[in-house]
Amino acid sequence: MNTGSFNPATGIFTAPVRGVYYFSFSGHNISSKPMGLQLMKNGVQVVSVYNHVAGNRHETATNGMTLLLDVGDQVYMKLRQNTWIYDNDNDHSTFIGHLLFTL
Repeated sequence: MNTGSFNPATGIFTAPVRGVYYFSFSGHNISSKPMGLQLMKNGVQVVSVYNHVAGNRHETATNGMTLLLDVGDQVYMKLRQNTWIYDNDNDHSTFIGHLLFTL
C-alpha cells in the first residue's frame, strides 16, 4: 500500500508538492454520545461536522474541502473535546485526500 505523504502512525498528511488538494471525511457514531470532527490545516480548523445526542441510533456525518497547500503543509483530523467516534472492521469512519493539480 502506498500512503505517499500520509503518516499512518500519526494520521497526518504532509503535502509533498504545492497544489490544490481535495479532502473528504466521514464519521460514524451511536447518537447516545455526541460526535464532533474537525478537518485541520496546520493546526487551524477549516471545516467540521457535529452530531448532537439524539437517542440511541447509528448516525454518519460527512464533509469535504478543497485546499491550496504549500510543500510541508499538514492536514489531519481532530476529534472535538468531549465527543467520540465509533468504528469497527467495517471502516465506517474515513479520511481521504487527493491531489487535484500542482501549481
